[in-house]
Amino acid sequence: MKRQSWKPGNMLYPLPAVMVSCQREGEKPNIITLAWVGTVCSDPAMVSISVRPERYSYDIIRETGEFVINLTTEELLYATDYCGVKSGRDIDKYKEMNLTLLNSEKISAPGIAESPVCIECKVQNELALGSHTMFVAEVVNITVDEAYLKENGRFALNESGLVAYSHGTYFSLGKPLGTFGYSVKKAKIRKKKTPRKD
Repeated sequence: MKRQSWKPGNMLYPLPAVMVSCQREGEKPNIITLAWVGTVCSDPAMVSISVRPERYSYDIIRETGEFVINLTTEELLYATDYCGVKSGRDIDKYKEMNLTLLNSEKISAPGIAESPVCIECKVQNELALGSHTMFVAEVVNITVDEAYLKENGRFALNESGLVAYSHGTYFSLGKPLGTFGYSVKKAKIRKKKTPRKD
């Protein structure tokens, strides 16, 4: 099997494509689309986002120390892409994309009401790494769309039409291939009943 060696680069795909919303007090809210996001800790719940310093949202997030990660769906894909290529310096992205501003419960930055999950975050640390600065933030609250709640209270997130980003292309999630831990679950073995000899 032949392989080629390439220079170091970003080839960790697929990634979630999310819309991150932020706002300075007294100014219009803004949305930046990011794929360089991740979970970094479960207790306390913490996430990271990486933003270029030249992006309009960069200074807003640095100054306010707050942002909301809004998960995206197929229905939100056009807005997701638009908010990644247009600058909030010039336009109101909420208005242009007909998105509904959702007041957060624990922070001042708003979410996006059309998103199935809005993750409210407070910045705890920032790391200037080169082309991007990583903001490490604590998750202080999460709101979810009740449309995806089942009667038993289970949140059916995977039924919301989530999208992923891989090497310049957006994808919808495909068919389920297994659940966490399926590789080590023991198969149930049915014992055959031995016929009785009377």
